[in-house]
Amino acid sequence: MQTKENYFLSQPHQPFFLLGILNAIIMMLVFALQYKGILSLHVTLLLFHSYSLIFLVFTNFFTGFLFTTFPRFNQTQVIAKKYYANIFHANTLASLLFLVGVFSSEALVLGAMIISLTAQIFIVLKLKNIYETGMAADKSDSFWILNANYFGLFGNFLFILSLFIPEILPVAITLSFYMYLIFLAFSVGQRMIPFFSHSFASKNENFVKIVFVLFVLKSIFASADIKSVQIIVDLLLAVYMFFEFKRWDLHPLQSPPILWVLHLALFWLPVSFFLSALSLSAEIFLDTSFFFLNVHLLAIGFLTTLLIGFGTRVTLGHSGQPPQADKLATKIFLSIQLVVLLRALYSMNIAFGWGLGFLFDISFTTWLLLFLIWGGRYFQVLVFGKKL
Repeated sequence: MQTKENYFLSQPHQPFFLLGILNAIIMMLVFALQYKGILSLHVTLLLFHSYSLIFLVFTNFFTGFLFTTFPRFNQTQVIAKKYYANIFHANTLASLLFLVGVFSSEALVLGAMIISLTAQIFIVLKLKNIYETGMAADKSDSFWILNANYFGLFGNFLFILSLFIPEILPVAITLSFYMYLIFLAFSVGQRMIPFFSHSFASKNENFVKIVFVLFVLKSIFASADIKSVQIIVDLLLAVYMFFEFKRWDLHPLQSPPILWVLHLALFWLPVSFFLSALSLSAEIFLDTSFFFLNVHLLAIGFLTTLLIGFGTRVTLGHSGQPPQADKLATKIFLSIQLVVLLRALYSMNIAFGWGLGFLFDISFTTWLLLFLIWGGRYFQVLVFGKKL
């Protein structure tokens, strides 16, 4: 029996999920206040927003999920509590130092990023060990998950380097976003969602390989800001992934909310790349900017929907409760789509000069409420194992 005092660290997803939720709220609030000119930070707006979300928010969610499920993927022993607890403490320290540093000293920011990278190295070393020692017959999906984490390590290193060479910041962001965040979430989703959905479609052995190559091309041309080629790659990704997902015969309209939210996240991938192609085309022909519309469609529509869907399922299932979404959880799933819509409207406001600056306030407030409500709903489950 776990006592209330030690339950919080009894499973790896619990501390990392909670840290991810807290950082999602705090980092977005600081970003919004900086964007509106209320706060002044010692780093650029772009560096703060991208680094905090990629490595202090989403990486914690990834770590909690993978440290819980990756041993099962590969049929090996669970990760020792001391190992993941040390990484959690390092990530917490990195988050605190980063917050203090952006208000006071770039040297503290550098220290926070080095601690974050060091913790990430130990995360990847553990995943590598699990991959190499696991007894699973098929490790192809684990191979791609591990490689996505390698890109994450390299991206974190490039962010640190960008403090000294600011010109490489766009490369650090692009590589970390597409090859780490999105490709890692895609690699996990394409394995788990058909399994949860009881899909009987035969596995396409070339699917992830082709998507990987297209993601590499997308990263290269996005880093170089070559929009014309990006449009072609976006369309190839949209069409190829849509027809592959359609082949899986998932039946989202007949599925319970805990499952259709994952289907929704999955189809946000081709939709996001298709809309990315449209927005990039409009930027070329209308000589305007959609203010990172394509990035936010993926980051919120696909990534956030997927993580909250998986996070809810893992939180409930690993606390001995049925992995089912009640009315509040279902409303949370739907509210993510509202955040996507509001953020898309703000990009269109920038592109067409509507003068509706309040859309920014509404969109970031909706993000904050989303994580406040989700965190509040499952706080006692994560910390004390409370039954809902």
